[in-house]
Amino acid sequence: MPDHDVIYKEEAARYHELIAKQPSVQHWIEEIRPIRGLDIVDLGAGSGRLTAVLADQAKTIVALDAYEPMLHVAAERLRSAGYTNWRTQAADHRELPLASQSADLIVSGWSICYLGSDNLPNWEQNIRQVMSEMKRVLRGNGTIIIFETMGTGFETPNPPDFLKKYYAALEQDYGFSHKWVRTDYAFDNVEQAEQLTRFFFSDELADRVARDKLVHLPECAGIWWLHL
Repeated sequence: MPDHDVIYKEEAARYHELIAKQPSVQHWIEEIRPIRGLDIVDLGAGSGRLTAVLADQAKTIVALDAYEPMLHVAAERLRSAGYTNWRTQAADHRELPLASQSADLIVSGWSICYLGSDNLPNWEQNIRQVMSEMKRVLRGNGTIIIFETMGTGFETPNPPDFLKKYYAALEQDYGFSHKWVRTDYAFDNVEQAEQLTRFFFSDELADRVARDKLVHLPECAGIWWLHL
């Protein structure tokens, strides 16, 4: 598996090239909580996958991520689109640099999972801290929406084993509702599909993409949400 820590530090632009091949998730967010006029926080904003599509309707939006290079890509996208209601800041999910009761909606896409892998001896404490911080920052009628992987290259959910305990905890310990959706990749051609899947996922998946000439790569995502 590629080292995602290195990718987020050194290959932010190429990472964005990959995720730009997926559909917008805005309509799924809007089904859970209409976003017009809200103060929004995007945890693990990365290159702006969620921030860039929510900024148009948000009152304000704060993009937080542990990796400054990723936020640089997000900021450039937001500036280019002409938005002025945003800011970015490097931050740890477990200690948010935000005032209490300052947001209506917190979204997090494919990010909290890095603290929730059961390969980490302190994963449960990590998740407790993240949940505590999100609830501190939200106003009384606030909403949390979390997206996480349920398997790349699969037609139906096949979540990684090391994330299953975290996913179960979201529902059983923290009271989140849950559903899954398809966030398939639509690449321009087979060469691009192979290169980008090898870059971020694995040689095994990239070899399958090349062998089967997959321009359309299925992916499943889980959505968890909680209204305070």
